[in-house]
Amino acid sequence: MTRLRALLLLAVFALSAPVIAQTPQTNPLAGDLKLKLAKQLQQMAAEFDGVMGIAVKDLGTGETFFANADTVFPQASSIKIPILLELYRQAQAGTLKLEERVDVKKSQMAAGSGVLLRFSDGGSALSLRDLAVLMIVLSDNTATNILIDRVGMQNVNENLRRLGLTQTRLQRVMLDTEAQRESRENLSTPREMVMLLEMLDAGKTLDPKSTQAALEILKYPKNTSLRRGLPAGVALASKPGGVGGVACESGIVYLAGKPYAISVMTTFDKDSEAADAAITEVSRRVYSYFERLARSNALGARVP
Repeated sequence: MTRLRALLLLAVFALSAPVIAQTPQTNPLAGDLKLKLAKQLQQMAAEFDGVMGIAVKDLGTGETFFANADTVFPQASSIKIPILLELYRQAQAGTLKLEERVDVKKSQMAAGSGVLLRFSDGGSALSLRDLAVLMIVLSDNTATNILIDRVGMQNVNENLRRLGLTQTRLQRVMLDTEAQRESRENLSTPREMVMLLEMLDAGKTLDPKSTQAALEILKYPKNTSLRRGLPAGVALASKPGGVGGVACESGIVYLAGKPYAISVMTTFDKDSEAADAAITEVSRRVYSYFERLARSNALGARVP
């Protein structure tokens, strides 16, 4: 009887004892996968022939990866994201209308990327919204400079300050070679660009309608370094930038179940093609990590 009672007590204890389940947060296998990616990104930044910074954030869980994330980098055309946000901020405040049309004049034309440089002097008038599309999709420098003139460089920077971004600054118009000689570049850090994109996606920078409109423009298809690291069906809202010695791109990858913000910046580049390829490889590896988590259970088995 005593032995039977002991067996019954053991059975009751076994049934009532807590079960320690391995969730995605506590599962050491997922932790190993995270550590592996973190080491890969640190190694890629260290081995890059120049200076590379990386910031990545899971927009659902808040999980982050950083390598030189607080280093200040020239932004080239990636600074056009804050200009876009200031345009829509002023539109929702009623200080301008996106339908407002602006004459494209020779005096405003800037060299480099875009198509407006080929337009006739005063032969066309484009809406502010259409200029924004040209600025983001074709990286049109003339459209960008028209928008900077319309919204005000000081207002762009004041909005960045309100959002708590202390290192991100618009300091010159596009293709201002004199400013470049003076090292007066447009600046940010990988961490701050990820913060800005996270706030945009969460609706903390604009109202819902303006947020959707700004993201729609950023999502328009572009052949970019981040894009080349992703499958064709995955949406990307981003803006790349590049001038001599500099290549960068910041964006949001809308992977189903695991959206994330990513910013990769390089400077002192010796080879622009190699820099673009390095950004693509970072994009590929980061996507591979999040895609595995999105498609697997807590122990790594693929979910049908």
